[in-house]
Amino acid sequence: MSLSTSRRRLLAAGTVLLAAPGIVRAQVPVLRVGNQKGGLRSLLEASGAGKDLPYRIEWSEFPAAAPLLEALNAGALDVGYQGDLAFLSAYAAGAPLRAVGASRAAPACQAILVRDGAYRQLADLKGKRIAGNRGGWGHYLIRAALKRDNIRPDEVTINFMPPTDALLAFRSGAVDAWAVWEPYISVEELQFDARRLLDAQGLSPSVTFVSASEAAIRDKRPQLTDFLRRFGQGWEWANGHIPDYARYNSTLTRIPEAALRKAYELQAAVAVPIDAPLVREIQDAADHAVEFGLMQRRVEVAGALDLGFVTPAAASRG
Repeated sequence: MSLSTSRRRLLAAGTVLLAAPGIVRAQVPVLRVGNQKGGLRSLLEASGAGKDLPYRIEWSEFPAAAPLLEALNAGALDVGYQGDLAFLSAYAAGAPLRAVGASRAAPACQAILVRDGAYRQLADLKGKRIAGNRGGWGHYLIRAALKRDNIRPDEVTINFMPPTDALLAFRSGAVDAWAVWEPYISVEELQFDARRLLDAQGLSPSVTFVSASEAAIRDKRPQLTDFLRRFGQGWEWANGHIPDYARYNSTLTRIPEAALRKAYELQAAVAVPIDAPLVREIQDAADHAVEFGLMQRRVEVAGALDLGFVTPAAASRG
């Protein structure tokens, strides 16, 4: 064998050895997760529930639920986390996704805020302007509250705007009330003298879904099951370590730590099972969402929620 031939074989072997780590890494399953700041990623990181993963998480950051759901619809993500109404709207529009996990917050996590002391009940807002996000929790809370109190929708003016615009309008007096959720509520109460006119008790499920693409449900079921177990563990930790969780998220979001602490204490979010009672509850909310103009057509919720996964709550206790 010539020297040049031996050298070529040695070089080839070395190339294979150098490439091997990359080949091994490529074989590690990847779960592509969409995150909103202060959401899933910080929950897993702050709690330690994201340690020693048997797969790799590829995080993508989004400013809101809508673009995250668009990425899920396009197949760019496997998993995301968003409010019940945002999820249902995407599903109703044909997005190939299902809810595989859920968390529930206390009704106090949604509220209609006012600043004027003259407003003591919802009827006092007749002829006034209420801000809320179109198609989301704010929109739904306004319409549900009006229906409960027998006030016609045309007796108030609903100004649809995202939270970033609504907070400026509310603080400046351009609107008289604002339908919003935590931690915006606690920020307005602690720093800008806002007051809760009413909350979502008896009006809204206040459920947030972990949704997954149909492809991920089919091809990455073990990773999704493990992710949901860690999701449940994360919420158990967060509710037992609210000051630590508030401190961690304050550094990420720049929201005052005191406001986050108050918000987390009030919302008391926990992982909940996706089961038949939840399907019925969300079906009722979805039917009202059509009545309130949040969605264009009725959704069969049973097809949108996947009951086949071990529930986060049960898995975290196991």
